[in-house]
Amino acid sequence: MQRIPIRSLAVLATIGTLVLTGCGTDTRDSGDRAASVGADRTIRAHKVMQLTKVHQETGMTLLEGPTFGKDGDLYVVDVTAPEGKPKVMRVDVEKKTSRAVHTDGRGAYTSAQFSPKDGRLYLTDYAHGEVVSLAPDGSDPRTFFSGKVDGAQMNPDDIAFDKEGNLYVSDSRGLSEGEEHGRVVRIDRDGKKATVLAEDLASTNGISFDVDYRGLWISELTQNRISYLLLHAKGGVASRHTAVRVDGGIAQTDSIAVDADGNLYQGLHGRPAMAVYDKHGERLATVEVPGSATGLESATNVAIAPGGKKAYMTVSGPGGGYLYTFDALAEGIRQSNGG
Repeated sequence: MQRIPIRSLAVLATIGTLVLTGCGTDTRDSGDRAASVGADRTIRAHKVMQLTKVHQETGMTLLEGPTFGKDGDLYVVDVTAPEGKPKVMRVDVEKKTSRAVHTDGRGAYTSAQFSPKDGRLYLTDYAHGEVVSLAPDGSDPRTFFSGKVDGAQMNPDDIAFDKEGNLYVSDSRGLSEGEEHGRVVRIDRDGKKATVLAEDLASTNGISFDVDYRGLWISELTQNRISYLLLHAKGGVASRHTAVRVDGGIAQTDSIAVDADGNLYQGLHGRPAMAVYDKHGERLATVEVPGSATGLESATNVAIAPGGKKAYMTVSGPGGGYLYTFDALAEGIRQSNGG
């Protein structure tokens, strides 16, 4: 195989035919990068623990979807874990221990979120176009949604729940072909009806509601931009525009989260860092993994502890899969919790 495509998940487009073959802040200005990122500050992330190593069967590991459960533990998925290895892990971030929650022989799970409707853990299966759910302890797996939407199979990446428990899914359809067929799909809380809210997006990846649930922030990986979808009262899209253009260099926009002040935390695929913006598009900070950390290539996602500022981001690469922590700019809320 040639080098990993533009998104590690692009590998998963063909998986259907395979078997799945700690914390402080540095407030110095990043002057050397001022031309490309503005006069933002650098926040130094600190290693919490290593969760995974590169799997021999798949040739990689990719951590995603960190989300806090009611038990206070952090749940994390490993997108490329083969059968028999943990595909969902439960992490005690204080004790720095982890244990397997779920594995199977089929799913390639790219995100995790707890539903406000039933408290179950929902996972997107990118490779098979499905959304599945589990009890918090990993038992009782169910297929919540499967099948085509408007005649096309999904490649569901991330999830955002509204207050009623309806799902808003980023569909990265077209990624492997390099075409702008990405969509945002709304699935009602019972899994019976799916509606396309937006289409012709550039490999839709991250998705999160804003603080007031008035609209959705959407990251488009192959155009390195964050779009904003204003929603009307019935859940449809009232308007859509490009909100932020991310100067990522070789890195691309991955998952996205929002804190209690409405700040956006944009994960980067291709660089172990996150870009932080306010709701008006001003770049506030760059979260960096120390340069001494080798073999790490992407910081895909983040969860900020509910009611606190302790943030945990998933970082992966040839060196393995890790959790890193930093102080967020504001407290964590539901929109800060994975996706």
